[in-house]
Amino acid sequence: MQSSPLNTRDRLVVTAMQLFWEKGYGSTSVADVLQTAKVNSGSLYHFFPGKQDLLLAVLEAYRGGIGEMLLAPAWKGVADPIEKVFALLARYRQSVVQTDCVYGCPIGSLALEIHEPDPPVRKALADNFNAWVDAVEQCLLEADLHLPKRPDRRELAEFVLTTMEGGVMQARTHRDVAYFDRAVRQLRTYLGYLERDTARVPAAASGAAVGRTLPGRTPRKRKPGRKRGAG
Repeated sequence: MQSSPLNTRDRLVVTAMQLFWEKGYGSTSVADVLQTAKVNSGSLYHFFPGKQDLLLAVLEAYRGGIGEMLLAPAWKGVADPIEKVFALLARYRQSVVQTDCVYGCPIGSLALEIHEPDPPVRKALADNFNAWVDAVEQCLLEADLHLPKRPDRRELAEFVLTTMEGGVMQARTHRDVAYFDRAVRQLRTYLGYLERDTARVPAAASGAAVGRTLPGRTPRKRKPGRKRGAG
């Protein structure tokens, strides 16, 4: 079954998404969007009074499509919640490799490029980051039995985002995916430590319970031992 053609507004948004990612927001002109989308200026300004309005629509599309465009493909066939986190990161690695390390996270790239965004743009960028963190946090909550209670799940999810963005940025700068791989490997090592700490807790708790007095029972007094002689 063929998908129906995009309406004019959606075509403008999809075109802008691609151009903003390829060229950057600042280097993409309204004329670039019109030419690529094959839309006249009257149609564009009917939907978007200015270029920033188009940017906001792009950010809204990324936010609304995170499940269909990113999470669902990354998590297909993956059940373990911790492995879902790494499957998501593997999706970014795939993009890095397929573009010969030119890939940059669309949201991260826009956040870095737009030095001092207007409040609506800054909020839209933050909403996208928050949606990503929400998804990873949910994975970490589902893995609760495998992780100690101490690390805050939200903070840990934000750390995963930082690992991804930093790894992508370094791989792009150095044109070497090894920088991304090392960042992800350290994250996996850290989560492995947390899982091992959790596995040790029941054993430690069990050992500490040995010799405890049962509730309602008076502990027996030990008989004093003989005093040793001086010689």
